[in-house]
Amino acid sequence: MRKYGLFVPIFFVVFMFQGIFVDDVYASENYPKRIISLGPSITKALYLLGVQDELIADTIYCIDPPEAKKKEKIGTVVEVNIEKVFNLKPDLVLATSLTNPKAKEKLKNLGVKVITFTTLKDFNDICKQFLELGRLIGKEDEAREIVKSAENKIVLIKEKINGLHKPKVFVQMGTRPLFAATGRSFINDYIEFSGGINIAKDAREGIYSREQILKENPDVIIITTMGMAADEEKKIWRKYGTLSAAISGRIYVLDTEEVTSPTPQSFVTTLKDFVCILHPGE
Repeated sequence: MRKYGLFVPIFFVVFMFQGIFVDDVYASENYPKRIISLGPSITKALYLLGVQDELIADTIYCIDPPEAKKKEKIGTVVEVNIEKVFNLKPDLVLATSLTNPKAKEKLKNLGVKVITFTTLKDFNDICKQFLELGRLIGKEDEAREIVKSAENKIVLIKEKINGLHKPKVFVQMGTRPLFAATGRSFINDYIEFSGGINIAKDAREGIYSREQILKENPDVIIITTMGMAADEEKKIWRKYGTLSAAISGRIYVLDTEEVTSPTPQSFVTTLKDFVCILHPGE
């Protein structure tokens, strides 16, 4: 299993807001040559589709791949420097649901084409919206190949773990408040595709209490949280002597950027990490 890192705080929120909603129909015969990305997962997808040269700017949180750090920065995922964006003369701005609505509206009023990415619910959403992005930028064939490859790899992974014991899993997305990955996010697919049971699947909201988690008694805890808080959380969980995950030492920290900003390809990579954690030795 590869060594896991931590991440920048904004990803705690960003993982919930990543699909594609086309505000305006983009002419297929006039693909954009000057693109601005306002979200980490968008930036990652653009690099994967090979249009990094058309990406003229992104946010301070666009750090994957590392080359994205060198792009012009126009703000955060939430706050955008409207004047800077306009002066860059983009053909297309790819925003997220976190992007300030007033900023998006102002850009549209200035004649800038803005497409908003919305919440991804599952792996199927990731694939559908990746394909749509490919269509918008003239890379539909490439996107289709990437999606097909990811789907085939997931089939093989599921076949490999079929019949294995299904451990109970808690994925912790934050600390204050303690936040769980529910069945309404693609994080649940990581758990279920890797042969686990998400103890928070049926929760109406992600905010959880430690008492609730102790009652559910997960076999595995996976933490994807902010800064050094992950190590502190591990220490806290290990103190509970009746907690199955603490008894067995099955408390892990994953790279939150990788988990929460998926492309079809990176989803498979992270899924393999989940399989290693849930079924060591397989």
